[in-house]
Amino acid sequence: MLETIVALATPPIRSALAIIRFSGENCFEIVSHFFSKQINITKSTIMHGFVVDGDAKIDEVVLLAYKGPRSFTGEDSVEIICHGSPVIFNQIIELALKNGARLATGGEYTSRAFMNNKLDLIQAESINDLINAETKEAKNIALMSLDGSTSKLISPIKEDIGYLLSLIEVNIDYPEYEDLEEANIEKIKEITNKNIKYITSLIANGSKGRIIRDGINIAIVGKPNVGKSSILNALLNEDKAIVSSYKGTTRDVVEGKFVLNGILINLYDTAGIRESNDYVEGIGITKSIDKLNKADIVIAVFDSMDLDEEDKKILDLVKNKDVIIVYNKSDINDYNSDYIVTSAINKDVESLKQAILKKLNLNNENYINPSISSTRELGILKNIKEMMVKVLNDASNGVSIDLLSADIKDIYLSILSLTGEDHDFDIAKEIFSRFCVGK
Repeated sequence: MLETIVALATPPIRSALAIIRFSGENCFEIVSHFFSKQINITKSTIMHGFVVDGDAKIDEVVLLAYKGPRSFTGEDSVEIICHGSPVIFNQIIELALKNGARLATGGEYTSRAFMNNKLDLIQAESINDLINAETKEAKNIALMSLDGSTSKLISPIKEDIGYLLSLIEVNIDYPEYEDLEEANIEKIKEITNKNIKYITSLIANGSKGRIIRDGINIAIVGKPNVGKSSILNALLNEDKAIVSSYKGTTRDVVEGKFVLNGILINLYDTAGIRESNDYVEGIGITKSIDKLNKADIVIAVFDSMDLDEEDKKILDLVKNKDVIIVYNKSDINDYNSDYIVTSAINKDVESLKQAILKKLNLNNENYINPSISSTRELGILKNIKEMMVKVLNDASNGVSIDLLSADIKDIYLSILSLTGEDHDFDIAKEIFSRFCVGK
């Protein structure tokens, strides 16, 4: 029997109301010790009463009791809605601990929901994404995972590979059944090739979904005094970075965030990159190069089309990055309109915003459709694709079906790991669920 756990479900601050959550097989019994009414229910219900410590009233509360498995965790659960004084909710938690509950660990409620098959692993991960979403678009992506829409993207792969694996095994284990469909090399190639294409599209869409969910990191680089800080301020629409005509004013990385078409942009204004004997400025330049290396996109800023040696060094530094080249100070320079030009001091950075959106290459479908976008999920998908490519190549090179079946089983196990299904599956159960062998 799992222990009853208790935790504050709302922030630990003074507020109008607070919610204390319990879950576990004996949570009704534990809460009954300090609630003014006995909790003896057969279905979910709402109760009004008092939390008491002996004869002393602690607070007047509303209690929501959920009978498992019809609860978030799949277990008997209780939520106490009390007044939001830290004194009150801490007293209630102390009473719970005194009567046999223990404090929940981080993520334990969601973990129990997963273990009790109320959520799959993709849904469980989406709860954290939902909580941490910084834009409504990121929230919508997380909601699609939470409602199971993202998990359904896995179903066609699981069905195809499960069918292929079962077909191979039934042909090997039950050769006497002549009416069974034959598992041959062409069938293996057909199914793996079909799914390689499908997974390729899932990875591409997932990478776009990840941008919507997590945002991107953009570093602004250039030599001193080209207007990097002014560009940051213009993009953020605030005076975040100090602007000065003196070289070396920015000596550390200045960070800011803004939302562009629903995408969170993490922006980094770096120290001017140049040769410097100044110790402090040198530290800033080192930090700038580190931030540049970690950026998804780099904005390289120049204030003239006649590039000097320092400018050329900047270009060489970013040659392997995804770069947007910007010519700033269009208010005092006559630039060719074919280039991305800005006048940051006049807040004219619209062409730069459009260049960022072009780099992101998102369309409306990326915002409204579910996608497999977490680092874990994309990593597993890429691994599955690699394994499928190996099976396809081996099948084309004459490797026997019985040897291929071992790799196909590994693929199937990896598919199950996406949603957190049981890896210790029974292949015989898979066979009989798909084929009426011997009726």
